[in-house]
Amino acid sequence: MKILFLEPFFGGSHRDFALGFSQHSSHDVDLVTLPARYWKWRMQGAALYFIQKIKDLSRYDLIFTTDMMDLSDFIALAPGDLPPIVMYFHENQLSYPLGPHGKKDFSLGFTNIFSALATEAVFFNSNYHCRAFLRAAKHQIRQMPDFKPDWIMDSLEKKTRVLYPGCRFNAMPFAIEKRTLDLPLIIWNHRWDYDKNPEEFFKVLKDLKKKGIGFYLALMGEQLDLIPKVFTKALEYFSKEILVSGYIESPREYKSWLAKGSVVVSTSIQENFGISIVEAVRQGCFPLLPKRLSYPEIMPEKFHGEIIYKTMADLQKKLETILKDPDRFFSLCQELSGYAGRFSWEVMAKQYDKILEKIK
Repeated sequence: MKILFLEPFFGGSHRDFALGFSQHSSHDVDLVTLPARYWKWRMQGAALYFIQKIKDLSRYDLIFTTDMMDLSDFIALAPGDLPPIVMYFHENQLSYPLGPHGKKDFSLGFTNIFSALATEAVFFNSNYHCRAFLRAAKHQIRQMPDFKPDWIMDSLEKKTRVLYPGCRFNAMPFAIEKRTLDLPLIIWNHRWDYDKNPEEFFKVLKDLKKKGIGFYLALMGEQLDLIPKVFTKALEYFSKEILVSGYIESPREYKSWLAKGSVVVSTSIQENFGISIVEAVRQGCFPLLPKRLSYPEIMPEKFHGEIIYKTMADLQKKLETILKDPDRFFSLCQELSGYAGRFSWEVMAKQYDKILEKIK
């Protein structure tokens, strides 16, 4: 098959996904992108760019696009007959939590709904995300004052399915190495933003530091133009514990820091899959994750008692236990690393290819 892959927001996990699929798919994939900035403008205007950029859509067997564009505009304005189109939802504007000063924009939610209705198939990166989207779409439709299109939900439900994203590591089994630092290293490899709930993370670390629990800290992950104040304060308060700070561009260096980590922690209030967690687990970090979002479904259920925390007090207790004796969790980290291998693009691309070949 010849596939046209349109990515309106080519950055972060969107970029990794597009490159991972195009590099590992057995099909011939043409990747056309826009830079990862001005996301609201991308949703409204990306279709106009792609229509002008790609002169002959008829030579493709399938168009694969992601959620940050208005697909109904693209279909309406594109010349000639179009091949089947599918859309992958990394996130959606219906269920995404608002920032501290954010206001609900119903038009963006309807853009997601219309785009999903216009496709042959809609893919979500987790069962959690799929359910959240359908629930929020139903709620938004019910907000309409009259002439509510209740038929939409049945149509959406029939075309949605879950396809986990691939991750940028090898699928082959390997033995993780014992950590060599004199203190356990805590990994934060999430975006420096409000939806990752850094306030709660640093509060737990402050309490542990006050108790005299020793640790190192790696603050990685993408940074925005405006860094939240909680990070500025943390950089000062944990200056003796921090070994590395800021986004690491080199995959090799990033991987090397993960391989030094004893534990990776998430306190997120928004996460539709959790690539950063899976990457850390693959390199031997023990995960501590909240009992919400997509986390319970991407980790083996038999280990939920050790991995999943229910409250912040529970997180602090579990983290303190690991920091006091990280070697105790080594064999479990090895097993979890092997489990994470199933999310490698080498494995996932085969699933994508098989599903896409059936779309007519």
